[in-house]
Parts: sequence; C-alpha cells; structure tokens
Amino acid sequence: MDNGESSYRRLLAGDDEGLYEIICSYREGLTLYLNSFVQNIHIAESLAEDTFAELAIKCPKFSGKSSFKTWLYAIGRNITSKYLRKNSKLDIIPLESQEFLEDEENIEKNYIKNEQKQHVHQALHRLKPEYRQVLFLAYFEEFSNAETADVMNKSKRQIEALIYNAKKALKAELERSGFVYEE
Repeated sequence: MDNGESSYRRLLAGDDEGLYEIICSYREGLTLYLNSFVQNIHIAESLAEDTFAELAIKCPKFSGKSSFKTWLYAIGRNITSKYLRKNSKLDIIPLESQEFLEDEENIEKNYIKNEQKQHVHQALHRLKPEYRQVLFLAYFEEFSNAETADVMNKSKRQIEALIYNAKKALKAELERSGFVYEE
C-alpha cells in the first residue's frame, strides 16, 4: 500500500473499501497521537472517528505536498484543536488516575508490548503535551522532522529544538522514576 493515497483516491471515486483500508491502517496510531492532546483514550478514539468521518463526508482535497499520513494526522490535530477550544472548561483527568474497564484494556496495551516500553510510555505521559506530541510523532510514528513540523504546524528548526528538549525531559523523568537503562 502506498501510504493510503490510493485508498483515498478510491474512496473519492466511490469505493467504500478505500475508507475501510485507511481506517485499518491508521486508526491505532492516530488515536494514540490524539490521546497526547486530550489524555483520555475514549475521547481520542471519538476524535479519530471524527477524522475518518470528515474524510468520508467532506472529502477534503489531498494535494500531495506531504505524505498521506502527515496530511491525515494534521486533519486529526485540527479536529482535536476545535474540540479542545469548545471544551476548554472541562477538567482533563491524568492518565494515571483513569480507570479502564476490563473490556477496554485500551489500545496502548496492544501498542506497547513489554514492561520497559510501558515504563517509557508512562514517563512520556508525564511530560508537557508538546513534548509528548513531538516524541510520539518522531519515534512511535517514525515521521521525519519535516513531516512532524507539518503536523504540529511548526518550522523544521522548531521541531529539532523541541525534540532535543523533549528527549532531555524524558530522560530526566525516567531517571527520576528509577528507570534502569539497558546496556
């Protein structure tokens, strides 16, 4: 698959299978990225659904200036920004205090396999939202600095500085919580 672009073209041509392929390919990663904004996996899932609904209903034009994934994540970020502006008076419950039902073990359990990765992921959630977002895009989603800059609406230079500072903050957070590095 060529990163979703051909699936989107098929969707625009009337083939609903194209939307299904896009959802299957990007649902998990997009949801986790949006969770870095809202800190609630259920709201993030709903915002990801809204993103896919926008593709299906409004059929925005994909210009090809970036990868399809970068474009899709930018749409998700815009939808999430609108949600946050609209609901800015709501209290955000920290991830550590959220209780998940057994059948809602959450996408993160599937995405993060071993104990060490979970420890790093928990430390990541204790960072500033901007640091979480840049590290998630650069390392979990493997976006280039240019793609990350497009999604976060920043310059490439700002992203480089942000990654540097975020990695420093993550290291400090891991050391503060007693994380032991593998040699």
